[in-house]
Amino acid sequence: MAMKPTPSGYRPPARWLHWLTALLVLLMIPAGLIMVREGLPRPVQDTLFLFHKNAGVIVFLLMVVRLIYRWRNPPPPLPASVPDWQRLAARLSHGALYLLAILLPITGYVRVRADRYPIEGLDALGIGTMLPKSEALAGAASELHETLAFLLIAVLLVHLAAAIQHAVVKRDGIWARMWPPTG
Repeated sequence: MAMKPTPSGYRPPARWLHWLTALLVLLMIPAGLIMVREGLPRPVQDTLFLFHKNAGVIVFLLMVVRLIYRWRNPPPPLPASVPDWQRLAARLSHGALYLLAILLPITGYVRVRADRYPIEGLDALGIGTMLPKSEALAGAASELHETLAFLLIAVLLVHLAAAIQHAVVKRDGIWARMWPPTG
């Protein structure tokens, strides 16, 4: 039986999943942007790639858990004071964040595995590649991954701006629905 959301905010598991995912994504973005720069010392580049690939696997798993949790525990409704257009914007931006946080690890996996690069965490578990070697597939996945990454950055900026507006400007309790992580 699904637990009902608390009227005032998200339950602690939803909060922890949110903030853990957010932390990893916010660390992966600069790692991803820096690791592809020309002239970067090889040990730095290798470390960033290692982190980015393996954190992507963790983000994917967290998102699967988040989706299952959200299905079993729907989010609390927004207060009646939130205008319809903001409800729609929140629903669309959250949907985009979920979709992107699932598609980015998949496109990253395809890019890496189709080029036969390791994903050390999966390799250590004995989970090999499930794809044929294909430079064309790796290239297409790489381009899609990059496009989705910049789209994620844009949606995250909107999400952060809305969160700051609710926390600092409006002070309407929307921020408190997800903060602090412990509930």
